[in-house]
Amino acid sequence: MQRVGNVSSVSETELLVSVQDALTDRPGVVPTARGLSHFGEHALGWMAASGIGWAVAVARDDADAQVRWLQAGAGAFGAHAASVIVKRIVRRRRPSDPRIRIGVSTPSRLSFPSSHATSTTAAAILIGRAAGLPPLLLPAALVPPMVISRLVLGVHYPGDVAAGVALGAASAVAVAADDTLFRRAAAVVNPTRLW
Repeated sequence: MQRVGNVSSVSETELLVSVQDALTDRPGVVPTARGLSHFGEHALGWMAASGIGWAVAVARDDADAQVRWLQAGAGAFGAHAASVIVKRIVRRRRPSDPRIRIGVSTPSRLSFPSSHATSTTAAAILIGRAAGLPPLLLPAALVPPMVISRLVLGVHYPGDVAAGVALGAASAVAVAADDTLFRRAAAVVNPTRLW
């Protein structure tokens, strides 16, 4: 039985097995989960999406949008980096119960928090902000599928993804709190624009 602080992973294992029993054999679930896993690996998909948004903002000469899109990419990357640091401190191992089906390889054996959940939450909040969407719309659409995919693939306990969502939200709030750094970065990338 693994322990994280005072929390036992036995009940988390049972919950993870239940999620897999309910979802894994449904048509299209595992391939979709694998696709989400590859898109979210190291926050690369979110940084690419942010880069495309930034390029569109440059083409439209929209300085405010450029800053927001830079924040989205940097926020996704920063959230991912924060989750990796926490993983190295906590050192919780990934699920290993024989009843759990592992559906994808992972770059490390560390589980807490889920980096995919962390970067997806930060990206969803910040990309939604950059695109001018209602604040909860993109997180509501993107975070649950990514979180569930990590459970379906058997690479995280429920507490790992919950912690990832919390860390990702905190990261997004920190990034969005101050535009100054990102305005300077946008000026370096696009020096012809008067900020």
